[in-house]
Amino acid sequence: MNQPGVSDGPLLARVESPLAGLVIVLTGASEGIGRALALELSQRGLYLVLAARNAQRLEEVAKVCTAHGSIAAAVPTDLVDPAQCRALIDATIARFGRIDVLINNAGGTMWARFDALDDLSVYERLMKVNYLGAVHLTAAALPWLKQTQGRLVAVASVAGLTGVPERSGYAASKHAMVGFFDSLRIELEESGVSVTIIAPGFVRSEIHKRAIGPDGQPLGASPMQVERIMTAEECARLIVGAIERRRRLVILSRRGRIARWLKLIFPGVVDRMAARAIRERH
Repeated sequence: MNQPGVSDGPLLARVESPLAGLVIVLTGASEGIGRALALELSQRGLYLVLAARNAQRLEEVAKVCTAHGSIAAAVPTDLVDPAQCRALIDATIARFGRIDVLINNAGGTMWARFDALDDLSVYERLMKVNYLGAVHLTAAALPWLKQTQGRLVAVASVAGLTGVPERSGYAASKHAMVGFFDSLRIELEESGVSVTIIAPGFVRSEIHKRAIGPDGQPLGASPMQVERIMTAEECARLIVGAIERRRRLVILSRRGRIARWLKLIFPGVVDRMAARAIRERH
C-alpha cells in the first residue's frame, strides 16, 4: 500500500498490519529496544526513518529492515541538539513527503544513589536526551502528523510512573516525558493525532551497560540479572501492538501494572517493591 507523497517503490509485508505503507520515524534505533522495534516494524511493509548517534550500527539495522521488505533510511542524529531534531524531520519529508508515526524511543539512564554522585551533570544530560529531545522532535514533526492524523508514541518507563531508587535522574526525566505527552494528548484531542505512552519495566538492553555510575562514567556491564527480565524482542512486539491499536497507556510488566494500582491505596508497598526490584536486579 503506497501512501500519497511516498515514491520509493513497492513494499513487501510479511505481517498484516494497519501500519503497512506508513512512514515511521524511530529514534534510538541502533540497538536495544529501538533495534528490536525497527526489525519488528519492518516486517509490516512500511517506510522507516531510523535515527541514532551511531551511523555504522544504524546502517546495519537499515539493511536488515530492507531485507524484511520495508524501505529504511538511516539518519544519524543526536537528539540533544534541537537543530539535529529538526534536520531529522526535514530529511524524512524530503525523502518520503509525509510522517504518519513518530516513535520517541531514544534514551539514557543512570545507576547510582543521589548522595553517592560526584557530578550532578548526569541529571541535565538525562533530561536533554530523555525529555527535551522528545519535545524538540515532536515540535518539528507535529505539523506533519496533523496532516495525516498520525500517531505519537513515547517509550517512557515504569520509572515514569513511580519512584525508583538509584535511578532518580532517569525516573525524573521519564516522569517529565509522561507528563508532557499526557498533556499533549488532551491538546490534540480534536486533531486526530493519537498519543500512546509505553511503560516498559526492566528490558534486556545495552542501555544498562551505558548507565552512568556514581563516578559519572558508564558502568560498562549490565547490573541486571538479564536472564530474568523481558527481551527486547518481546518488548518490541508489545509496543507495535499498542501502536497499531492507538492505545493510550501500556504498562508492559505485570509488576508495573500491579504497582500502578497499589500506589493509589498502599504507596508504601510500592516503595518497598521498587527497592526490592533494584536490590535483586530484576
